[in-house]
Amino acid sequence: MIVAIDGPSGAGKSTVAKAVAKELGFSCLDTGAMYRAIAWQALQNGVSLDDEAALGEIARTYEIAFGHVEGDPVPKRVFIGDAEVTDAIRTAEIDRAVSPTSAAPSVRAALLDQQRRIGNGGDYVVEGRDIGTVVFPDAAVKVFLTASDEERAHRRVRQNVDRGIGSIDYEEVLADLRRRDAADSSRATAPLRAAEDAVQIDSTSHYIEEVIDQICALAREAR
Repeated sequence: MIVAIDGPSGAGKSTVAKAVAKELGFSCLDTGAMYRAIAWQALQNGVSLDDEAALGEIARTYEIAFGHVEGDPVPKRVFIGDAEVTDAIRTAEIDRAVSPTSAAPSVRAALLDQQRRIGNGGDYVVEGRDIGTVVFPDAAVKVFLTASDEERAHRRVRQNVDRGIGSIDYEEVLADLRRRDAADSSRATAPLRAAEDAVQIDSTSHYIEEVIDQICALAREAR
């Protein structure tokens, strides 16, 4: 069974997806981390983010893997090739690099195969930007999670403070989120949008526990 959670950056997808997976006993797949890993590898290799052919070659060549702690369905570590990039892919530099990377059709095609292979291996909560529309269009549950620009920026700043990674300047983070929204929504391949049959949830004025409970209820009803 697939529970698909889509939405813009900072909407709370990762937090919600991990909590829903734990509650349901599912595994969790963060597809955004996969695109971030490709962006990181491209920068390491000195590849221009405008070079779609080279980006696609990286996506086809490097295997992305997730590390789990025994008994925990939610992955704690991210690897690309032999390198662990768990923290390295959460920097402001990667925040800016991931949009052009994820917009490359060759990258999306290569990662689509990996995402489907992983998700088809069991019960998964899968979060990203095109899960319900492209990756798993037949998902049993589809959710489009959003929040106001300002709330998303505040959340991202708090997250960066807690991690000690990324910008903690609110105006900078807000501007980056809006640039990312525009890029993700306007790209030619798999743009950010809600699936027609997705349940849309605005988390701006809701406690995170309420959102988690609502999605878990949808999943239990669909089983």
